[in-house]
Amino acid sequence: MKKSRIQFEVELDDKNIPEKIFWDATDKEDDGLNETKSITISLWDHFNKNTMRIDLWTKDMSMDEQKRFYVDCIGGLAQSILTATGDEFMSGEINKLCERFVKHIQEEERKQREKEKQK
Repeated sequence: MKKSRIQFEVELDDKNIPEKIFWDATDKEDDGLNETKSITISLWDHFNKNTMRIDLWTKDMSMDEQKRFYVDCIGGLAQSILTATGDEFMSGEINKLCERFVKHIQEEERKQREKEKQK
């Protein structure tokens, strides 16, 4: 039986806020730790029939990056639910939500650019 390992290493400041996050996996192409700014891990607890989550991001990750990260995560869930269950309705609805989020983010960016031009 093949085994694979995924591990995370988090450097914290004196207030336990992540400064750096690293990850490694036995099946990734390159060797050694790679740096990232955010991780979201969801685990299904089949005994309690609920989801356990870990969400971490570094303090230097911008709000714009965080929003894009979570839209990408939600979009990935649309594909995952389609692959896992074949439920095209749920997948499609999640994708529609992501499209609305993308429009919202683009509108925020447009407003920010206009604000900066006025300065």
